Amino acid sequence: MKRLQIKTAQNVDINFTIATVGQRLFAFIIDNIIKFAYIYFAYQFLNFRLIDDSFGGDHWTIKAIDVLIFLPVTFYSLYSEILLNGQTLGKMLLKIRVIHRDGFKPSITDYTIRWFLRTIDFNLFSLIFIYLASLGLDTEEELLVFVFIVGKLVGFLLIIFTEKNQRFGDLIANTVVIYLKDDVKFSDTISETITESYKPLYPSVIRLSDNDARIIKDTFNMAVKANDYNTLVKLRTKIIEVTGIKSTHKNDKAFIDAVLKDYNYYTQSM
Repeated sequence: MKRLQIKTAQNVDINFTIATVGQRLFAFIIDNIIKFAYIYFAYQFLNFRLIDDSFGGDHWTIKAIDVLIFLPVTFYSLYSEILLNGQTLGKMLLKIRVIHRDGFKPSITDYTIRWFLRTIDFNLFSLIFIYLASLGLDTEEELLVFVFIVGKLVGFLLIIFTEKNQRFGDLIANTVVIYLKDDVKFSDTISETITESYKPLYPSVIRLSDNDARIIKDTFNMAVKANDYNTLVKLRTKIIEVTGIKSTHKNDKAFIDAVLKDYNYYTQSM
């Protein structure tokens, strides 16, 4: 399996296993089964004839209802990755997750870019296929079928041939998909000793992911050991940027230490 090595500001190397094309393909299939199941049950249990009669056969109203029904499918991967910390249901089952190339949790903008560029990864040539078909090229059926199939494979071909198994959306959003095979060991690396009477100060730390906490802790420990105050300042700035925390500590070291303890407090309580 390919590896992603991240070098923090303190030259700490953190390694992740990159998800394979097979893992991403199976996650993609599972997610599409979920989408098709939703559409099937929506059409099975919704009384469209009653809806049609209720609106007097108004064509535009019926179309608007169709659009509303398909919205959960259209935005499925976007809201899933935002709400489930870089995972869809398919990714959860395959134990893979989207992270930013710097190891931190992607922003909503990053997730949106990935989602929007699925058009190029999986549907660009399909759109070209529709255009060619509209030109009346009925005699070029083999060409049309070829274009359609290639269009569906663009994203997977990029995953296969790019160094970090990235589709076009990943390349532009600067994200990668990793395999969470080391979850148990991974949790051990971010654990902090906290007492039962400990009172957390920063609830917003739950916006961090385990990846974030791991990078913060490794970088923090190295910076403290080397008395590298510049790195502590950069680390504090990054934490505030990701979490939106307003620090009540005047000391960077005390602030970062409190963030790590608070993260352990809240995640151990879940």
